[in-house]
Amino acid sequence: MVRALFPGTFDPVHYGHVDIATRASRLFDEVVMAVYDKPLKSLMFSPEERIALVKESFKDNPKITITGYSGLTIDFAHKINAQVIVRGLRVFSDFEFEFRMALANQRLAKDIETVALITAEQHTFLSSTTVREIAMLNGDVSSMVPVHVLNALRSKVTNLDDQHTPPNSLRD
Repeated sequence: MVRALFPGTFDPVHYGHVDIATRASRLFDEVVMAVYDKPLKSLMFSPEERIALVKESFKDNPKITITGYSGLTIDFAHKINAQVIVRGLRVFSDFEFEFRMALANQRLAKDIETVALITAEQHTFLSSTTVREIAMLNGDVSSMVPVHVLNALRSKVTNLDDQHTPPNSLRD
């Protein structure tokens, strides 16, 4: 059995993530989507909220499981006995970042491979940052995220407006 790890912050999960995870589930026996708890960037959703949104997105795919994690991704891959780390590539700049990360992970753990899947053409512009920023400005992200994520974004933005919280940069 080949277990693949698809790590990320998924803040929020969007159709690009759904595409990569679904395609990976056709290649591997199990895909573990691991939601990183404390990245070095601003987040809109808590780890628990992100995990719940990802779980809802894949509730009908028995080959995809969802969990949270912290620490080094490669250490978590060993902990769950994953043989592969799955990453998605949208644009050329993603390649450089993912290439460096794959080399670093290979240095730390030669027994774990990195597999990069090219995103579907219609998702090349999608990033969680793009989704968050459009949502914060009351733009329509309904074509970018599943309905339950859209509802969560609307609720989050409404709560921020109700608290009179000035929008801060949500850049990755």
